[in-house]
Amino acid sequence: MSLPPLVEPAAELTVDEVARYSRHLIIPDVGVPGQKRLKNAKVLVVGAGGLGSPALLYLAAAGVGTLGIVDFDVVDESNLQRQVIHGVSDIGKSKALSAKESIAEINPLVNVVLHTERLDSDNALDVFGPYDLILDGTDNFATRYLVNDACVLLGKPYVWGSIYRFEGQVSVFWNEHGPNYRDLYPEPPPPGMVPSCAEGGVLGVLCASIGSVMVTEAIKLITGIGEPLLGRLMVYDALEMSYRTIKVRKDPAGEPITGLIDYEEFCGVVSDEAQRAASGSTITATELKEMLDAGKDPYLVDVREPVEFEIVKIPGGVLIPKDRILSGEALAELPQDKPLVLYCRSGVRSAEALAAVKAAGFSDAVHVQGGVTAWATQVDPSLPTY
Repeated sequence: MSLPPLVEPAAELTVDEVARYSRHLIIPDVGVPGQKRLKNAKVLVVGAGGLGSPALLYLAAAGVGTLGIVDFDVVDESNLQRQVIHGVSDIGKSKALSAKESIAEINPLVNVVLHTERLDSDNALDVFGPYDLILDGTDNFATRYLVNDACVLLGKPYVWGSIYRFEGQVSVFWNEHGPNYRDLYPEPPPPGMVPSCAEGGVLGVLCASIGSVMVTEAIKLITGIGEPLLGRLMVYDALEMSYRTIKVRKDPAGEPITGLIDYEEFCGVVSDEAQRAASGSTITATELKEMLDAGKDPYLVDVREPVEFEIVKIPGGVLIPKDRILSGEALAELPQDKPLVLYCRSGVRSAEALAAVKAAGFSDAVHVQGGVTAWATQVDPSLPTY
């Protein structure tokens, strides 16, 4: 459905602004009034990563007057495959600061506000408060539910995007006029059920496809043109080159959102079983190296996927993907006469597998905190990380 413009127009456009935005101004649906609304808009982008990168660049190029950036992370080499707002010279730099510098090259007329703290239930309402519109391009469920609930409480609309491998999704949520994220996903998936992009990968250019749709929706909301994706979920499949939309309706039985909660606990970032299994059964990468040097000869199990195993591995590791362990299929392959050590990329999946092998009777099994990433950074820096 059509909505009224989200933002009142600014008083005027300068001569420089008329020259810069002339291709917008000659579009009848945008024109001078629409560009004035963009100039007066305050938009917050949560995450300066895969989706935030193209979104920030195009919001800036479009002439959004104030752009807020929420990101506490730093630029890593593995980001450059898809996070196009950053470059080689930005490695190790704050993502928010790197993004601000790139925006200044695109459009110095934009006011950029940095929020470099971790977004949580204590600060989300204060951070979101000054902005007209929120764009959420984060890649974890805890933050997605936090953004949704904060926007509901503040009565603000937001544009949500998600990517994984070759697929992407976009929708607009505004509780006062339609559904919110909890109407689409009432409950988060079980821990480990949905891999992150770091675990499953993402085609870099997919970020541009989905990020540009998010900005299109933002411009439509700000200027009041077209029909936003409110009450609709757009699903994009890059391999099929297909777009389709699915209707999303408010859940009449949905619980009202009355305050912010502990979203890490709500989403069970690590399951209770995995936490209990890892308690007292976790070793560091350095301790694993000492175990190997001492000739203790553990049976080292890599619970990642085959494509990850090809990228980098801990020497001596045997590939047994987590799903084969959780299903019980691979339990017979585990030796009874050797210490059992499990590892993955970061320690989350190995903790889940650890719970399964302990339940199967391997009471002395342990897993490696930080996984192969910790091994590459703490033990053998010659190995790549991903």
